[in-house]
Amino acid sequence: MTATDTIQFRKLARKELDILVSWAEQEGWNPGIHDADVFWATDPDGFVGCFNGDELVGGGSIVSYNGDFGFMGFFIVKPGYRASGIGRQLWYKRRDTLLARLKPGAAIGMDGVVAMQPFYSKGGFHIAFRDERHERVGAIFEVSNNISSIIAGDIETVVSYDAQCFGCSRPQFLKLWLVQEGTRTFKFTEQGEFKGFAVLRKAQKGYKIGPLFADSATVAEEIYKSCLSAVPGEPVFIDIPVANTGAVTLMQQYNTTYVFECARMYYGNPPAQTIDKVYGITSFELG
Repeated sequence: MTATDTIQFRKLARKELDILVSWAEQEGWNPGIHDADVFWATDPDGFVGCFNGDELVGGGSIVSYNGDFGFMGFFIVKPGYRASGIGRQLWYKRRDTLLARLKPGAAIGMDGVVAMQPFYSKGGFHIAFRDERHERVGAIFEVSNNISSIIAGDIETVVSYDAQCFGCSRPQFLKLWLVQEGTRTFKFTEQGEFKGFAVLRKAQKGYKIGPLFADSATVAEEIYKSCLSAVPGEPVFIDIPVANTGAVTLMQQYNTTYVFECARMYYGNPPAQTIDKVYGITSFELG
């Protein structure tokens, strides 16, 4: 243990982000196996660590989406340094550094675990909706003929649709997220109209769906079935916003198991997202 006044803060190097990921694995956060590559390429300046000398003892993401919106995630402190005040220093340092990276009036989002929500509220964040992680085993289902993979020619459409659901345009992130190794993508089109999409990626345990955005519960179900059918016998996880009752019903219909929950919280005015199209958020780390 060390006195908190000896801690220094600085931007993380790429290899130090891998250390945070390894800690997240140990905590059971189950990150995607290639998440760090995409996170880093999205915003190489978006990761801050606290150090005791040369030892990394905590860190987190402070990603800026072109200055229009920020997201804080990956907040983790090395076990031996918890309950020392270091986490509090790190969290406020991250919030203030991210605010300085954003345009005036831009909001910050985060997904806060239940135990930390009162602390985040004191730091200026307010709860917008609850997120629940759900799990079930992949299985073969009859898949709609309207389902196909996302191709290069779909990128502009996907970026535009994603911006409606997320509340901010993030083309740099999406172009990488859709093509990371081992990832499978699904889109639903009907009579030439794009009505939703999902990304399924390999995680440390099983697979994660994120995002799953759709025009309706019917479309979301077809996309969800396609994801489950792609990895039969494997655990499949999805993080749903409870504010979308269609997402809650979908989990009930497919007998998923509740794992844990967070809450989407915002500092400043929340982005204008279409929450009834959000059946699975993208990630707790970058929004």
